[in-house]
Amino acid sequence: MTAVVLVHGIGKQYEVAGTLHGPLANALRGGVEMAGGVAPDAGEIGIAFYGDLFRGDGARGAGAAPEADDSPIEAELALQWWRAAARIDPENVQSPDAATDVRGPVPHTVKAALRALSMSRFATRMTRHALFGELSQLRAYLYGDMREPVLDRVRELIDRDTRVVVGHSLGSIVAYEALCALPGHEVRALVTLGSPLGIRHLVFARLRPEPREGRGAWPGDEVRWTNICDRHDVVALEEHLCGLFGDDRRTVTDTPPADDTVTETAPPLLDLTVDNGWRAHDLGHYLTAKPTGGAIHRGLTR
Repeated sequence: MTAVVLVHGIGKQYEVAGTLHGPLANALRGGVEMAGGVAPDAGEIGIAFYGDLFRGDGARGAGAAPEADDSPIEAELALQWWRAAARIDPENVQSPDAATDVRGPVPHTVKAALRALSMSRFATRMTRHALFGELSQLRAYLYGDMREPVLDRVRELIDRDTRVVVGHSLGSIVAYEALCALPGHEVRALVTLGSPLGIRHLVFARLRPEPREGRGAWPGDEVRWTNICDRHDVVALEEHLCGLFGDDRRTVTDTPPADDTVTETAPPLLDLTVDNGWRAHDLGHYLTAKPTGGAIHRGLTR
């Protein structure tokens, strides 16, 4: 019985499902308890692991350092992250529009962007090498040939007992697309954490199924969706997903509640924010946040 399926994000190519399960299951269970709910048993939590698909062959790994001929996709996304980091963390990150060195303006390349990002609270304990891995794996999934192999790992874990799917970072895109591709599933709650789903040109427009008239498909008739981000998490460039998915009935225009209480009259897509401290994009910090635990609890008890 897999009541909760957790889809990890980027940078797990040197892990296995077993090394992820213990810490992440404990964090998830703790978050539910912090929110006042009854935590699922560890055995009811499944990790949809796909990190090994991005592991290199030894010649040049998936997280290799950027070269001079950086992909335009990675360069554009890195520049957007750089601008976001400068806006939300101006004490540590200089805007790309103002960035200079002794020789003149800093070029807007992947290397320059990652150098700037490595100074932000988003990237605490992350090297530029790891940051480039974030970019390259996102590109490989959305623009390369990794989509179906990754989706297969997630779809095979979601069964008739699954009530909640949680996706982090790239995993939020994978979780969303997996649910869209599984007609008749029994999932009742989708929880996305630090999600890039709202990046319109680079991510949103590339989703499957393809958005129509500016709206993405809804991932299941009975699904309620909670999107959670830290305001310093530059991966979640668009904090609010409300209005981007489903029909008008699912659009949220009201301010989210100030506390962690969400009633049964909550809208189908609710955007909430948390404070993850100096590890803004960290999955463990997201899982132990009360809003995350509350969203998972509601999905399990509906």
